[in-house]
Amino acid sequence: MNGSAGESLSLDAVHYDPIDHLNLLFAHPSTVSSISRVSTNLNKQNNALSTQITELETAQAYGPDSSLERMQSAQAELAGLFRKIETVRSRAIQTEQNITSMTADIKRLDGTKRNLTLSMTALKRLQMLTTAYEQLRGLAKTRQYRECASLLQAVLQLMRHFNSYRSIDQIATLSRGVGDLQRELLEQICEDFELAFAKGEVAARRNVLVEACGVMDALGDAARQRLVAWYVNTELREYRKVFRGNDEAGSLDNIGRRYAWFRRMIKTYEEEHYGIFPPHWKVGEVLATAFCDGTRDDFKGILERSMRRTDGVKIDVNLLLSCLQETMDFEQGLERKFADRPRASIDTINSVTSSDERTQGFNGSVSVAFEPYLSLWVDSQDKTLASMIPRYKAQPLLPEDEEFSPQAVISSAIELFHFYKVTLSQCAKLSTSERLLDLTRTFAKYLDEYAQQVLLGVLQRNAPSGTSVQDVIMVLNTADFWHTNSEQLEDSIKKRIDPEFASKVDLSSQADSFLGVASAAVGDLVNKVEQECEVAWREMKNTNWSKMESVGDQSSYVGEVVRQVNTKTEEILAVVVKPQYARAFADNLVEHLSTTYISNIVQCRPVSEVGAEQMLLDKYVLTKAFENLLSYHNPSSEAHVPPAGFVKRVNAAMTRIDPLLKTLQVRPSPPEGLVQAYLIHIGDRSDTNFKKILELKGVRKQDHGHLLELFTIHRDSASNDKLLQQSPLLTPLLSSNGLGSTGLGISVGNTGLGIGGSGAGAAQRFDPTSLGEKLLNAARDGVERIGTPSAQQGGGSGGPGGSSGAGGNGAAGGGAINDNLKNFGKFFRRDIGGLGVRFGGRGVSMRRSVEDEQWI
Repeated sequence: MNGSAGESLSLDAVHYDPIDHLNLLFAHPSTVSSISRVSTNLNKQNNALSTQITELETAQAYGPDSSLERMQSAQAELAGLFRKIETVRSRAIQTEQNITSMTADIKRLDGTKRNLTLSMTALKRLQMLTTAYEQLRGLAKTRQYRECASLLQAVLQLMRHFNSYRSIDQIATLSRGVGDLQRELLEQICEDFELAFAKGEVAARRNVLVEACGVMDALGDAARQRLVAWYVNTELREYRKVFRGNDEAGSLDNIGRRYAWFRRMIKTYEEEHYGIFPPHWKVGEVLATAFCDGTRDDFKGILERSMRRTDGVKIDVNLLLSCLQETMDFEQGLERKFADRPRASIDTINSVTSSDERTQGFNGSVSVAFEPYLSLWVDSQDKTLASMIPRYKAQPLLPEDEEFSPQAVISSAIELFHFYKVTLSQCAKLSTSERLLDLTRTFAKYLDEYAQQVLLGVLQRNAPSGTSVQDVIMVLNTADFWHTNSEQLEDSIKKRIDPEFASKVDLSSQADSFLGVASAAVGDLVNKVEQECEVAWREMKNTNWSKMESVGDQSSYVGEVVRQVNTKTEEILAVVVKPQYARAFADNLVEHLSTTYISNIVQCRPVSEVGAEQMLLDKYVLTKAFENLLSYHNPSSEAHVPPAGFVKRVNAAMTRIDPLLKTLQVRPSPPEGLVQAYLIHIGDRSDTNFKKILELKGVRKQDHGHLLELFTIHRDSASNDKLLQQSPLLTPLLSSNGLGSTGLGISVGNTGLGIGGSGAGAAQRFDPTSLGEKLLNAARDGVERIGTPSAQQGGGSGGPGGSSGAGGNGAAGGGAINDNLKNFGKFFRRDIGGLGVRFGGRGVSMRRSVEDEQWI
C-alpha cells in the first residue's frame, strides 16, 4: 500500500477501481505470501481513518462555533421577530378604532343630508303631482285634449315615484283620484268618438278626435285597444249584418260583393278617418285583418254546410275555383297595399294588442278556408289530364305549319309542361301541405301515362314502313326533355312543400320511365340500320363456306354491309343532337351487328377451316369500318379521331367472335387438336356446346361419339380445372334444329343500352307492335342478370359489356311496361354515365322547347 503501486493508484481518485489495485499489488504468484501483511496494513489504515472521523465529528458538535449553537441562535431571533409583528398588529387595530370614532359624526351627518335631500325631492314631486292633477281635472272637463295628453303623461310618471308610499293615506287618496281621472278620460273620449260617428260630425270634430287619440296613447295599450276594437266593430257592423244574416248575399256566388264592400269601406277610411288615428296604430291593417278573419270564418261555415247537404247537391268545382281565384287576387291586393309593414292582428270581440303583430302577409288569410276542399280541385286536374292524354295520342307530333328540326320536341310535351307549371304555381299558393302532395301524385301518374301511351305509342305504331326516323328522333328529344324536367319538377316541389312532406315527393321513377323511352328510341334507330343490312347478310348466308378453297380479299357482302351501315348511320346521326345518344346508338349498333354476325355464322354451317379464316378476315374489315361510325355525328373538315373508349368498345364487341372462328379453323383430324383448340379458345365444360362446334364444322354424326369421349377425358384432366361451366358465347346458341339466335338483343354494357332485333334464319323485320312485350321481357331478364357472368348470355347476343335477349309477341300490360321502362331508364342512366356525360342537363337547346323557362 505504501510502495510505488499505492502511490500511482490513490484511494481518493475519482475513477478508483479496487480490482485494478489488487491486480497491481498481486501481479505475480510469488506475491501471494504477502497477503497477511497487506491485510494487516489495511486494517490499521481503516482504524486510523475511523478514529480521525470520530474526532472530527466531536469537534464539530461541541466546538465554539458548532451548528447546534447556530440553530439555537436562529430560533431566538425568530421568536423576537414574531413579538414585533404582534406589536405592530395591535397598534393597527387601535388606530382603526380611533379613526372610526373620529368619523362617526361625519357619517351621521352624511346620512342626515341624504335623507333631507330625498324628503325635499319627494315633497317637490308631491307638490308637482298635486298641481298637475288639479290642472288635469280642469282640462279634462273642458276637453282640452292636447294639453291633457302631455299633462297626463307627466302625472302618470310622477305617480310612479309614489308607488312605494301608498301606505300613507294622503298618497293613497291621490292615487285613487288619478285612477278615477284616467277612467273618466277613457269613457269621455269613447263617448266623444261614438257621438261624432253617430251624428256624422267626424269632419267637424276632427281636431278634437285627433287630440283625443294622443290622450289614448298616454293612457296605454288597453285604452288604445278598446278604441280601435270599437272602431273596427263599428265599421264592420254593416258587413256582418248584410253578409252573415242573408243566405243569398253571403253565398259563394256573391263573393265578389264582399270584396267590393271592403274596398269601399277601406276607401272611406283612407279619405275620411285615416288622419284621425296615429299611423303607428295601423288601423288600416287591423281593419283588413278583422275583415279577413271574419270572411274566412264565414267561408268555412258555408263550405261545411255545402258538404253536409243531403239533397245530393255538392260544391261546384268551377265555382269553388272561381271563388278561390278571386280570393287570392284580393289577398294579393292587400299584400301589395300593406307591403313592407307588419300585419296587425285583432280580436274584434275582445281586444287588440299592439304586441300581437305578425310579420306574415295576407296571402292565405282567407283562402285557407278552401284548403280542406282542394281535393276537389286536384280531382278536377286529374280529369283534365285524363282528357288530354287521348288527345295527345291522336294529334300529329308537329303542327302542320312547322317543319322538322333535329332539336324538335313533340308539341304536346310543351303543352303538358305549361299545364304542369301553371297548376303547380296555383296549388303552391293555395296549399303547401297534403294537397300539394296529392297534386304531385297526379303529376306522376300522368307522366307515366304520357311516357307509355303517347311516346311509346309512337314507337309501337303499326305503319307499313314502321316509324320514321324523324318521329323516332322527336320521341327521343321529348323523352330527354321530360327526363330533365321531371327531375327539376321534383326539386321545385320539394322547395315549396312543407318540410314534413318533402321526403314523400319522388319523381325519380318517372324520370327513369322517360329514360327507358329514350333507350327504346335508340333501339328503334338501331333496328332501322339492321333492316338495311338484310340483303347483305342474306348474301353471306347464301355463300358456300364449306367449299371455300383459299382466303382472298374481303367478301363481297362485307362491302355491302359497310355501305348500308354507313349510309343509314349518317342519316340518323345527322339528326341526333346530343352526343350521349349518338354514342349510345353507335354502341348498340355495334353490339347488334356483332350479334347478327354470330347468328349468320351459325346459319352458314357447315363452315370449313378456310371459310372460318375468311370470316375472321371479314370480321377484321368490319371492325375497322365500325370504328369510324361516330365520324357521322357533327362531321367537320378535320380528320375524325375515334374516341378511345368507343374503339375499345368496338373491338371488345367484335373480338368476342374470335374464339368461335379460331376453333372452327382447326381441322377435326387429328381429333385431339380440335378438342384442345376448343378447350383453349371456348374454354368451357359443356358437352352441348362442344356438339354445337361439331355441327358448325359439319362433322359427321357417327364421329361425334369418339370426339365427345375424347373431349370428356381432356376436360376432366387436372390441368383443365379452371374451365367455365357454360360459355357465354355458345350457350345462347340453340343446338341442332334452329341453331341460331333469337330475335331481340338487349345490350347492357358500359356505355349504352338498346333494343333491337337480330337475324335468326332469315333476318326478321322489326315489329314495333311487339315492342311493349319485348321491353317487358328484356327488362325483367336484364335486371336479374346485370353485373353477373350470365349477363353475357341471352336469346339475342352476348358480349363483353354483358347482354341478354328475349323475344315475344303481343302487348304488355300498362303497369308492367311502366315498371320495365323505369328499369331500362336505370340501365341507360348508368351506361350514359360511363361516357362521362351528365345525362339530364339542358345541354342542347331544342326548338319549341322551354329551355328559358323554369318551374316557378
